[in-house]
Order: sequence, then structure tokens, then C-alpha cells
Amino acid sequence: MGRGRVELKRIENKINRQVTFAKRRNGLLKKAYELSVLCDAEVALIVFSNRGKLYEFCSTQSMTKTLDKYQKCSYAGPETTVQNRENEQLKNSRNEYLKLKARVDNLQRTQRNLLGEDLDSLGIKELESLEKQLDSSLKHIRTTRVLIT
Repeated sequence: MGRGRVELKRIENKINRQVTFAKRRNGLLKKAYELSVLCDAEVALIVFSNRGKLYEFCSTQSMTKTLDKYQKCSYAGPETTVQNRENEQLKNSRNEYLKLKARVDNLQRTQRNLLGEDLDSLGIKELESLEKQLDSSLKHIRTTRVLIT
């Protein structure tokens, strides 16, 4: 006689959850061992409990070698992947820096122009735009002053 299906949801009772974890962990470790023996498969299993305790099984002599093999198969080599990621992050950081630097330079130039400095390099359209901006700001200041007094 078989058991019915268990509804997969978090077990709320802490003691029952711990008992279930221990039983299922042991069953999982046993299955990993059986798979490695019966099928001559290289198996590595890593489980962390909710308290952070490590449980592991490795069918070979070294978990590190199995993990290295996994990384080579999954990511085309750990060194290449890490280097590519670092290079990509460096490139993204550099691009972000250049964008922010250009924005800061633009804001500083605009600020100097609003203060009446470095106006020689501006063309007629830019000067007209600056004049409109200053007129608008002056009107806003006068309106605010009238409302306050």
C-alpha cells in the first residue's frame, strides 16, 4: 500500500519541518550514493539547512575537482568566465563614468553660463536660449517676491 501525494508547501510546525528535513536529507544522500554506485556516475550533492549547516556527498575523492569539472562544462572555464565578467563590469563602469563625467561637465558649463561666465564660446541661438531662461527665472523670482510681501 503506497502513500498519497504530499502537498508541497512550507511546513509551519518547526519541529515537524526539522524532522522532515532530516528524513528527506538522508533519503536524498542515499539516492545520490545509489546513483553513483549503480550507474558509475560522478555525483556531488550540497545541502544547507535553514540554520546554515552544510551536508554534502561526493562520489569522487574531491568535491573541489567535481565542482571544477562542473564549472568547465557549464561556464566554459572558471577563469574565462570570471575574467569576462570582470572585464564586462569594468567596461560598464567606465562607460557609466564617462556618461556621468560628460553630464557633470555640461552642468558646470551651464552653471558658468548662467553666472555670465564663458559666454564667448556660445552661438546666437544658445545666447538667446540663455536669455529666455534668465528672463523666465527673473519673472519667477519677482512673482515670488510679490507674493511674499
